[in-house]
Amino acid sequence: MKEKRILLFFSCLCVGISLVIASSQHTCPANLEAKCGDGSTDDWEGEFFPGIKKIKYEGPTSKNPLSYKWYNAEEEILGKKMKDWMRFSVAFWHTFRGTGADPFGAPTKSWPWEDGTNSVAMAKRRMRAHFEFMDKLGVNRWCFHDRDIAPDGKTLAETNANLDEIIALAKELQEGTDIKPLWGTAQLFLHPRYMHGAATSSEVGVYAYAAAQVKKAMEVTNYLGGENYVFWGGREGYQTLLNTDMQRELDHLAKFLQAAVDYKKKIGFNGTLLIEPKPQEPTKHQYDWDAATAFAFFQKYGLQEFKLNIECNHATLSGHSCHHELETARINGLLGNIDANTGDPQIGWDTDQFLTDIAEATLVMLSVVRNGGLAPGGFNFDAKLRRESTDVEDMFIAHVSGMDTLARGLRNVAKLIEDGSLAELVRKRYQSFDSEIGAQIEAGKADFETLEKKAMEWGEPSVASGKQELAEMIFQSVL
Repeated sequence: MKEKRILLFFSCLCVGISLVIASSQHTCPANLEAKCGDGSTDDWEGEFFPGIKKIKYEGPTSKNPLSYKWYNAEEEILGKKMKDWMRFSVAFWHTFRGTGADPFGAPTKSWPWEDGTNSVAMAKRRMRAHFEFMDKLGVNRWCFHDRDIAPDGKTLAETNANLDEIIALAKELQEGTDIKPLWGTAQLFLHPRYMHGAATSSEVGVYAYAAAQVKKAMEVTNYLGGENYVFWGGREGYQTLLNTDMQRELDHLAKFLQAAVDYKKKIGFNGTLLIEPKPQEPTKHQYDWDAATAFAFFQKYGLQEFKLNIECNHATLSGHSCHHELETARINGLLGNIDANTGDPQIGWDTDQFLTDIAEATLVMLSVVRNGGLAPGGFNFDAKLRRESTDVEDMFIAHVSGMDTLARGLRNVAKLIEDGSLAELVRKRYQSFDSEIGAQIEAGKADFETLEKKAMEWGEPSVASGKQELAEMIFQSVL
């Protein structure tokens, strides 16, 4: 009984804190005369970020936190401009819908333009803030979930109408610019209807609703000129196999994805379809566990239209490095996009932090360069401010830091390639296969009888050092 009273106390406390925060939100500091407090209008007079100028490249010696030290968009490295290697994108959900709430605490962020409502008018104002943010950051791509940019209605038709209204504004704001979505997607995990999954739900009505939602999301992504469409199956998995028909769920998922391929072609959407692997959370086991699992799924069901959107934090949750997942995707022709974030090695869940580790960024960019780039994909920052970071300028600082980190990684890769020592070390390690018999093996023309004769002829083989420490030394020298 005592435990129940304690639980009730904390539940009431969290609700109370939420109400206090909502009621104390500042609505119009950009212009004190602006009329924008009740959610009935999206009017906003003045800038959303009045104290922030456009972010410029100032070089490595700059101490200005609102400047690029390593990312110089127009600078050419390894035959491409940095902006073409990176193709950076702002993720709408974390940047403009992140509240700082966690399982143990209420929201901590109260952005100036928010009025505490989830109205269409508020969604429009938020979209305008988003476009000003991209302009000042110097980024011309964005990505979104349908329900992040527009509120749910009472019916699917009303929800679609809400989305249409916001998409019309986004289209208007894109006109006269080179801004467009890197990708769009449908949010198929938050609403209670998706508690058993979407394409893998045990309820046919949910399966149909999810299909309708994806259909609409693909249409608006195409309308806005989106270059890709992503499927993240956060609830496409199970909590226990005792009540799960895994075969049936996987078959249903494959049919759902094939229907998406068919509809993509029907509406003339030329973007790439991407699957984003994740091992677990919120489900105990997610069906697209990692890049290799997703590749096997594609092979089994003939889903050759799909590539992968690799998230670094998901890679570590699956027991891999981000570099491993990127290389697995790359060598199988599946590397389509990268969710640029990282996790905390001391925390066992998806913390979605901005990537600031120079060594990891260098390994990430090594895969990107080997892949010849990511286009029509790119980097999107599926990363959120820490709960304790509550200033508007923190939104800019976080993105500047993430962009600079990857740009520095690219510069380091250029150093590695120019030096050539690491590539030469790898070449020498496998040089025995550059022989006549090695060429036959790699061409699939050396049978066991032939190889047995060689083994008899050569005797005990000599085995050279792998030179791992030297490889690590060379890598560290460019950081």
